[in-house]
Amino acid sequence: MSPTILTSSAVFLVPQDFPASQTGESTVEPVRPRPALNAHSRDLLAGAARELVAAGAADESETRYARAHLAALRAAAAVLAARARPRSKRSGRLRSAWVLLAEVAPEFVEWATFFAAGAGKRAAAEAGLRGVVTEREADDLVREVETFLSLVARGLGAVHQPVLDDGSVWGSVAPRQAISDRPAPTSRAS
Repeated sequence: MSPTILTSSAVFLVPQDFPASQTGESTVEPVRPRPALNAHSRDLLAGAARELVAAGAADESETRYARAHLAALRAAAAVLAARARPRSKRSGRLRSAWVLLAEVAPEFVEWATFFAAGAGKRAAAEAGLRGVVTEREADDLVREVETFLSLVARGLGAVHQPVLDDGSVWGSVAPRQAISDRPAPTSRAS
């Protein structure tokens, strides 16, 4: 039985093991999940999901954009908490979460570039500057972060399943088939 983490916005299933083929005819080894998701990464994923729900519910485009970007940062932090290892020597310079994500998880390099490009806009929105984010930019970012969060959850061995308005779980019958394999965003800077 897989442990289930339920937040107000999503369900994360953390598989313990995938069963081998029941027929015995397959010569293909079953896919094994990565090591168990640590508690800190799990908490960051849940926080990202909650932040994404808050972003979707926000009335102002600047608030939606800033909260969605923060959700992406928390998802990136979950990857870093799971995979990053401290370096033995300190370089003395600070590096953004997006730079670290690209180093630690090369499969997310395009996402890191995409979200890094929007960091200045997020800062302006958080500072209360009006008109820096359009309704469309905010809505697009919320959708992109939903995809990113799903990919991060899957990459960490959890399955992100959004909770619908009626409280049911989207894709609860076949959770692994419900995740989109959409490619990373292209050169559109938000």
